[in-house]
Amino acid sequence: MKLETITRTFLNTVNGRHVPADATFESFNPATGEVIGHVARSSVAQVHDAVAAARAAQPAWAARPDAERKALMLKVAQTIEKHAEELALWVTREQGKPLGGLGPGQVPGSRFEVMGCKVWTEVPASLDLAPEVVFEDSARRDTVYRKPFGVVAAIAPWNWPLLIAIWQMIPAVRAGNTVVIKPSEHTSIGTLELVRLISAELPVGVINSVSGGGDVGAALVEHPDVDKIMFTGSSATGAKIAATAARLLKPTTLELGGNDAAIVMPDADPKAIAMDLFWGAFINMGQTCACAKRVYVHESLHDELVSELQAIAEAVPMGEGTQEGMAMGPVQNRMQFDKVVSLVESARQAGARIVCGGHPSPGAGHFFPLTLVTGLGDGSPLVDEEQFGPVLPIVRYSRVEDAIASANRLRAGLGASVWSSDLEAAREVASRMDAGTVWINQHGTIHPMVPFGGIKGSGWGVEFGLDGLKAVTQAQVISERK
Repeated sequence: MKLETITRTFLNTVNGRHVPADATFESFNPATGEVIGHVARSSVAQVHDAVAAARAAQPAWAARPDAERKALMLKVAQTIEKHAEELALWVTREQGKPLGGLGPGQVPGSRFEVMGCKVWTEVPASLDLAPEVVFEDSARRDTVYRKPFGVVAAIAPWNWPLLIAIWQMIPAVRAGNTVVIKPSEHTSIGTLELVRLISAELPVGVINSVSGGGDVGAALVEHPDVDKIMFTGSSATGAKIAATAARLLKPTTLELGGNDAAIVMPDADPKAIAMDLFWGAFINMGQTCACAKRVYVHESLHDELVSELQAIAEAVPMGEGTQEGMAMGPVQNRMQFDKVVSLVESARQAGARIVCGGHPSPGAGHFFPLTLVTGLGDGSPLVDEEQFGPVLPIVRYSRVEDAIASANRLRAGLGASVWSSDLEAAREVASRMDAGTVWINQHGTIHPMVPFGGIKGSGWGVEFGLDGLKAVTQAQVISERK
């Protein structure tokens, strides 16, 4: 299937209608630099219209029987599946990740992302938020009921533009909220198309969209009729949102940047773990919050593991994502590309060894080869700053205690991993790591039934599973005297 080559303008969906704007901005293919479409730039008045539509629709939506909302979520999942290839092509053209495949051993690219949207829509539809009797004796009964917040403002990032939008929107509407979502200005088209398709299956006003830059996001966050804010993105922007939310006393779920540490224990088998560790670090070109972004390897295994990772990195094909067989694509935007280049150059200037990669690829697009760097330690910018790209620093250590201290010393606290042949020893180390999720002999393997979220500078609140569904509701206790 081919998408039209003539650029068109993509509109927002508000109250079931497609809304033009006085201004637009361009969306680019990061692999070629070509303009693939124009996107409506929402005005402040249009942000108000979107929130008003969500506010007007919310009481009736919340009043619907829960079984009806669950059934509509399943219809949404079917719609996503029906349009999966169309949506996947937009993700590849706009975000850059290859189309990839769906089965075991396939590259986790755009098709994987869209099928994830389907699964993460079906799972909330399978969950119940039943009233919970938390105390009862002969004199009283206390029951907790879960009530929707009202209007949820969702701000999605550019790295997984459809999947993370689903993580924000679907649990919220499943629980009786209505939503106004703003996609990243770098990857608006696919998300706006997803919203258009979903909103056609739901009552008007249940899901609405606005698009533009940070000023549009700020107008949405500050709107007095927004009751809850969900944001996935950088820690710097998250801090600004948290400050606004604190001033307005609005609850938030913030999934912010991570600089995930992986600790390879002395008893690990480099050949056995190399492929899983590689994909834990480089899925989506390393442009995933929960990628392994710094690896601490015991000195007895360091050289062998580096060699194993190098062999994989140099064999993985990189290119424009609609081409058959591609496993890696470009860095999504110029700002992130320049950051990756700068961090690698700082490592080179500090005397680090660039094992492979290390220089931007020639030609159009934001291509940077998979890069392994050794010879660095704590305090180096490439170790301490989240690179969010196809570069992995590998740090040698002597004592496990030192590796744990190094892993925990930064403000990032999203994910971490431990790699070992001794599960009991790995569990002990995992329990001492400061992260919302610690994986053992895997990294970044999220699941729709398992709560996921960060601590420290990586945010607060969780998504996924029953805990994630509860996070888009507020508790109401009804206490009865017998």
